[in-house]
Amino acid sequence: MKPELNIDIQPGVGLGHFQLGKYYRHIPLNTYWMSLWTSLDLLRRDSHLFPDVDVKYDPDSAITPVILHLRPHLDLLFSGQQQRLHQICLKKLRDPHPPVELSYKGKLLSSPHDTLQRVGVSKAFGPTYPGEDLMYPGVWFSFREDGPPEQGKVSSNPEDKSQEVKRVIISQKNENNESEDVLSEVRECEAMQYGLLEAIVKVHEGVDLSFYGVERPVRIKLGVTTAQDLMLDLGSPLRIHYREDDRMTIHQSNVQEDPDISGGYFYNYFQYGIDFLISGTTHVVKKIVLHSNIPGTALFQRYQRCPWAIQGLPEDDEDDTPPRKWFYERFEDISHFLSPGETPPTMRLDRTMEEEGLTLPSPATRLLGFDGAVLEVTESALVAAVTLF
Repeated sequence: MKPELNIDIQPGVGLGHFQLGKYYRHIPLNTYWMSLWTSLDLLRRDSHLFPDVDVKYDPDSAITPVILHLRPHLDLLFSGQQQRLHQICLKKLRDPHPPVELSYKGKLLSSPHDTLQRVGVSKAFGPTYPGEDLMYPGVWFSFREDGPPEQGKVSSNPEDKSQEVKRVIISQKNENNESEDVLSEVRECEAMQYGLLEAIVKVHEGVDLSFYGVERPVRIKLGVTTAQDLMLDLGSPLRIHYREDDRMTIHQSNVQEDPDISGGYFYNYFQYGIDFLISGTTHVVKKIVLHSNIPGTALFQRYQRCPWAIQGLPEDDEDDTPPRKWFYERFEDISHFLSPGETPPTMRLDRTMEEEGLTLPSPATRLLGFDGAVLEVTESALVAAVTLF
């Protein structure tokens, strides 16, 4: 027998386990907007509550919204670019598999034995604007099985107090009481403080990390920044991994192994989508790997998305907006940006060969080498990761 779901409504904030903006307990010391990565991690931990999860995404784009279907009751919509929880939909309130109890401020609204009706919503939340649905700041109640809110459209029978609520939708509060664009990004708010805003890649140099609410970016320089610097600027990594895989050395023209790299170790900042390879002798950063967290790839969900952009050279000394290529742009555009007119060397990689039981529709990726960078590219021409060295 599946356990009962006891869910409380928090308008503009969240619904039950899932919060549009609150502290996420499994990542210490920092505050994060609930992301696709943190949500799937939570679902793994609470698999007894949500055993049936479907991930819906567009395999040909890195910035279309992703939907998690937690059957039969919940749909979680994540924004396409930042992969942040944008909207929560609760449906099939009377489906007993599992049974759902819905409450607001400690008062029961709905259960398998108590149907949520128009009159119940009005008693709990008060009056609102006329329309087909009952809309309040941060929450709306629909009497239809699907479809967007229809504000201003008068119900065919607005006096029917017994109309049954079919769906409850939680989103950010909108001061103008306008419906949210489901394709938009989550608006910046206090809960996003210290979350990673962007990572500006400078080939041969390193990466500048900007965080919400922090005035100056953190600058990580190849061959300069030390392991201690990373600890001071970014906190402790979630994992330290000692390098054991040296298979790529077979492709080197100089077969003598570099002890500075072979004895190195990785600082894995999964919450930022970044790995740092650190020298085993000098303890400075030798390589930086930034992950795009693209659904359908072998490394999907290992890392939170890193919103990286490769920055080019400014046109002159007064150019404060140098050109950039973002993670969601096509490989052909990024390749031309890095190396105009040249075809970089290519190697094939199938990560599923090392993961027993992992099968993917398109498991193979390509590794393409440039001067100072390597891109891992999917069959859909999306860049899954960029490595700086």
